[in-house]
Amino acid sequence: MAKISIIGTGTWGIALGKLLIENGHEVTAWSALPEEIRELKKTHRNPNLPDVIIPYSMEFTDDLEMACTGRDLLVLSVPSIYTRQTARRMRPFAADGQLIVNVAKGIEESTLKTLTQQTQEEIPQAEIAVLSGPSHAEEVSVRIPTAVVAGAVRREAAERIQALFMSPVFRVYTSPDVTGIEIGGALKNVIALAAGISDGLGCGDNTRAALMTRGMAEITRLGLKMGGQQATFYGLSGIGDLIVTCNSMHSRNRRAGILIGQGKSAEEAMKEVRMVVEGVYSAKAALALGEKFDVPMPITAEVNRVLFAGKSAAQALNDLMCRERREEMESPLWG
Repeated sequence: MAKISIIGTGTWGIALGKLLIENGHEVTAWSALPEEIRELKKTHRNPNLPDVIIPYSMEFTDDLEMACTGRDLLVLSVPSIYTRQTARRMRPFAADGQLIVNVAKGIEESTLKTLTQQTQEEIPQAEIAVLSGPSHAEEVSVRIPTAVVAGAVRREAAERIQALFMSPVFRVYTSPDVTGIEIGGALKNVIALAAGISDGLGCGDNTRAALMTRGMAEITRLGLKMGGQQATFYGLSGIGDLIVTCNSMHSRNRRAGILIGQGKSAEEAMKEVRMVVEGVYSAKAALALGEKFDVPMPITAEVNRVLFAGKSAAQALNDLMCRERREEMESPLWG
């Protein structure tokens, strides 16, 4: 039995905590909000997982030192916009060599750094890994079979995470490609917004499939320039996560996109979804990364114009469709 703390009590943190308890581990969940901790202790329910009773063996605390001390694993599960500040608060309490796995998805707009990079900067004495893939909390929390990938610089760290999380309903693969895993996980949220916007405009499966496919091309081009491996983008944290996020109504990014396509602003859409819409916070960073690495990202660019420049969703779609003619992919067959 391992002692594990979940740093963050959103739906994903709670779902993973429940899974780890079912795997026989001792789990404590931390929140920065004392009122949230009081409610969790009282009800053992997360309001965004209404059908799930949180195991009564899960402990809850707002004491970060207690949550970080003497743990075999820390699971960092706060929204991406809070990753750096939470990691900074954790630093005094993290042991040398402490294994920390980031399970959120995003890019920091001000620095263009991934979540593991941010966490490593703030907690230099720790070993930072990532867990990602097509994994809605609503399904994991009710034991619907799911597969994800654990990425770490050291094989032993990835295999340790694999061993802790693996179960008959939660299959974990390992990978050394931390960069590729994180780029796939963060940028698919931007493409899911585009897919949702097309649904909100009344488009169909053809349009969504086109956006997903060409969106994956953007993600892969950028990820390779940043040092990711091509196979990663064909895997669970690439095409796998893109498929689920663009097609499921569990996806807050797709749901927000639908509302934007129907005419709501990004702020109105996020308010209606009632949870953090990561793609809105990653969109500017994704476009900036494309510019930094000289990678064309037309879908990402149009999403930014809709979100932040007042462009209509219909005009953005028209402009994507009317771009200059080109080959689908470079091929030596034509010379």
